Amino acid sequence: MISVSGARDDVPDLEAFVRDRWQSLLRHGAMLTGSHLDGEDLVQEALLKVAHRWHRMEGDPEAYVRRVMVTTNISRWRRHRGREVLSAEPTRGRERVAPGPETGEWDVGPALRQLTPRQRTVLVLRYVEDRSIAETAELTGMRQGTVKSTTREALAAVRRLAPHLLGETMPA
Repeated sequence: MISVSGARDDVPDLEAFVRDRWQSLLRHGAMLTGSHLDGEDLVQEALLKVAHRWHRMEGDPEAYVRRVMVTTNISRWRRHRGREVLSAEPTRGRERVAPGPETGEWDVGPALRQLTPRQRTVLVLRYVEDRSIAETAELTGMRQGTVKSTTREALAAVRRLAPHLLGETMPA
């Protein structure tokens, strides 16, 4: 393992970390943002933020980068709250059969994209990262009650938008 001068031996160098964990971080970013392209931008922005202090890294570097991704994404949606944002990803021309056990596909992306950024972030933290209500509240700057109500609203929206993801039948 190549090491930056002064770096701890148990922390991989940044280049090796990115090479090994890029796909995982990209999936996480896409789930947080609801878009593959925005997710890639989020990963790159987070890596830029941590690069200058990488050699002083303590603990799990992936957990640290993911936390930076979450806080960066929260800053983004707070900054853009109330503004209409145009997506670079096309929405037309993607007629598909609804995913489910028959197709062998359980893509949560379409359902997550239809949630608000706040709802999407809370669901990713709670159910993908398995964070507690208290940890989610701390990371997002919300009160614990707000985390609970946002989670409830987001799950209700997912039930409406993609009942097949929760084992419920598709509406007729």
